[in-house]
Amino acid sequence: MLSQWGSAGCSGRTGEGTRIQGIEGAMNRTKVKEAKTADRGTEDLNPFHIAQRQFDNAARYIPELKAGLVEWLKRPNRMITVEFPIETAEGEVKNFVGYRCVHNVARGPGKGGIRYHPDVTADEVRALASWMTWKCAVLDVPFGGAKGGIICNPKKRTKDDLRKITRRFIAELGDAIGPHSDIPAPDVNTNAETMAWIYDTYDMMHKGRNNLGVVTGKPVNMGGSLGRNEATSRGCLYCTQQALARGLVDGLSSVMGATVVVQGYGNAGAIAAQLYAEQGAKIIAVSDSRGGIHNPDGLDPRAVLQHKKQTGSVVGYPGTKEVSNEELLTIPCDILVPAALENVIRGDNAAAVQAKVIAEAANGPTTPTADEILFERGIPVLPDILANAGGVTVSYFEWVQNNENEQWEEDEVNAKMKAKMVKATNAVIDKQKEINESLADLDGRRKERGLNGDPLKKVDLRTAAYVLAISRVAEVTLERGIWP
Repeated sequence: MLSQWGSAGCSGRTGEGTRIQGIEGAMNRTKVKEAKTADRGTEDLNPFHIAQRQFDNAARYIPELKAGLVEWLKRPNRMITVEFPIETAEGEVKNFVGYRCVHNVARGPGKGGIRYHPDVTADEVRALASWMTWKCAVLDVPFGGAKGGIICNPKKRTKDDLRKITRRFIAELGDAIGPHSDIPAPDVNTNAETMAWIYDTYDMMHKGRNNLGVVTGKPVNMGGSLGRNEATSRGCLYCTQQALARGLVDGLSSVMGATVVVQGYGNAGAIAAQLYAEQGAKIIAVSDSRGGIHNPDGLDPRAVLQHKKQTGSVVGYPGTKEVSNEELLTIPCDILVPAALENVIRGDNAAAVQAKVIAEAANGPTTPTADEILFERGIPVLPDILANAGGVTVSYFEWVQNNENEQWEEDEVNAKMKAKMVKATNAVIDKQKEINESLADLDGRRKERGLNGDPLKKVDLRTAAYVLAISRVAEVTLERGIWP
């Protein structure tokens, strides 16, 4: 079914992508992430390059994919760059750059968060949008991938500044977002209040409609779903529990009694620590942007969170040893949960990781080079497009509730999400087993079918998840046909 489309199918897309890249090269003057060449060797840490490399690695295991379809699936459908001013609380006029990318809508409307961070780049947004496409496909949620970001430091902006930035950004996007075309959600440094501003701005511009579905992660009293705030972390827990129950790690059948390290004590990380602890795990180390803390006897996640609210950081919590974020990643533990930003586990530090399993609550925390090292060392990685997909799953539930003018009870939301996470985790583990067992049946000649003629090797869980996702998106694309 995947053999119908040749290379001519995406010639228009490739030209448009090149044109947009040229525009952004001039516009993104403030922040550009380049491949790091200092203490991290020559590893390319550009997130979009990483996303494409992950795609290419998986596509080798789907030989029926034609070149045109491969290129089309890799490239974003649309990338919008806007520049706009606001008048700050200090009376100054400051300009901001924002991005919104829709990667693929073959399986449904674009879906993805909006992040506020000084290091946001166009390529980061492209990568995050593509990861959302594959995430939705792995979970079998009828959305495509999208993402947005604004280059700003929310820690240096007042609440009123952030409200103005949000409203102006949404106004600039205009009809590029919508309840049935592209649906934002919270991400790094944005929250339910930010989503309320987005909804209100869009609703002011589109009177007389049910616009609640234009954004998810809203406050519950204005159409948000119960359970959405905890969904990313809870989904990560469900994924970990099911993977361990399937025997992913020898001698570790559940999170009960397991030692857990959480890198990144923001919303996702702090909630994950609490949820894992509620299931009997021992949280022995956590960190935020200022540093980390370690106590092998265990931490009280709620008390640590309260300390952070009072002081601005987990650092200084009584009875703990201070560690750096880099040191935290190497602490011996059963489960390591990266819950911060991209590229924290790389080729230069993967050999020092001492966890038995990694559950990616963040997007893109592990580079391809690190994946290879960890796989060789026998440390499984529950990939981001599976492990942190609870958030988009409950966003989908919120969208359904908004469109139907309903509100489900939290127990119902969590039960539905758990069913999705368990099914997806089983599907990824089964796909890995299927691929690896099939390789044993191939003779040497048939294995020589990699992109560069390299032999196919056994795959990790990330590659298996990509194979599953790409196949699903490709199949729907070919079933729909090429318009016109």
